Amino acid sequence: MTQLRTVQVLGGGSAGSSAHVRSLASGLVARGVRVTVCAPAELDRVYDYPGAGAHFVPLPRLGDPATIAALRNACIGADVVHAHGLEASVRAALALSGAGDRAPLVTTWDSRIQARGAARGGALRLLERRTVRAATVVLATSSELVDRARRRGARDARLAPVTVPPSRGPVCLHDGKARAELGAVDRPLLMAVGALERGRGYRTLLDAARSWRELDPQPLLVIAGEGRERAALQRRIVAEQLPVRLIGRREDVAELLAAADVAVLPSRWEARSLLAQEALRLGVPLVATAVGGVPELVGDAAELVPYGDAEALAGAVRGLLDDAERRMDLAAAGRVQAGTWPTEDETVAHVLSVYDELVGR
Repeated sequence: MTQLRTVQVLGGGSAGSSAHVRSLASGLVARGVRVTVCAPAELDRVYDYPGAGAHFVPLPRLGDPATIAALRNACIGADVVHAHGLEASVRAALALSGAGDRAPLVTTWDSRIQARGAARGGALRLLERRTVRAATVVLATSSELVDRARRRGARDARLAPVTVPPSRGPVCLHDGKARAELGAVDRPLLMAVGALERGRGYRTLLDAARSWRELDPQPLLVIAGEGRERAALQRRIVAEQLPVRLIGRREDVAELLAAADVAVLPSRWEARSLLAQEALRLGVPLVATAVGGVPELVGDAAELVPYGDAEALAGAVRGLLDDAERRMDLAAAGRVQAGTWPTEDETVAHVLSVYDELVGR
């Protein structure tokens, strides 16, 4: 029997999709599949795809004409091409277009790009339509994304929840060393994680932080991540004397999160948030916006508030800080909810079953 060969394509590479491809590559190789990962070189430096047994092909930067040519060459002889995210799907569809005996294209939708303005929104819808119609199968990580893909004209859109592998190694809850480093030894610690970009809800989060100044002891909000909004957020923190620290991008997010009393996810939209998954696995109480796939992901194991409602967000956090029993209940419920998510092995097996189905056709 001929060995199955698949090409995994990443574009900008969110942390979730990049980690998922690393896990998927490792699992597929263990099952005898030949895997090629095509992605920007900087992603390989972080995720080490050859270390998972995959062949790695670095892609030039977005917009470089050589990108499509490099991807087209990598896809020669592939049985299945699997693109992760809209940017990667556009690249893969272009690379496969015109090929006489082209491999089936699987695309995973695990996020939704927010477009500002009618013109950009129209361009985004056009890209989505073109990519889902080029795909043989669309795997979407939330029911909302399945519906969106079908509205854009997908021939075959399926729900395929992706569970990003948990952080490796032991993690100590409420670790004193981590709390001391962050400056929260004798005060509650709140933790948010994610790129400092519009749509992540950090402006609303700072609005909520104003009301926490009145609490005694005053909680400290720590935000891990980098992005274009950092300077604007830092100016507000200083000008309004907010109890907030921006600590940049960190490799030890799981350890810092485990030290927190409450995790906060204020985003405008999420599918299967990395922060939400890690918080529930660790038993850290979570306050999150009721958007996208978040309610489906967390069930009753988190406090959910409307997006953009600083008062509701501030009140939910205050309520948890004042109620140790509720925090313990959420911690226990979070671990139970996390146990309902597919394992890495189940995720790989499901994807491989889709590949086998397509090759069998």
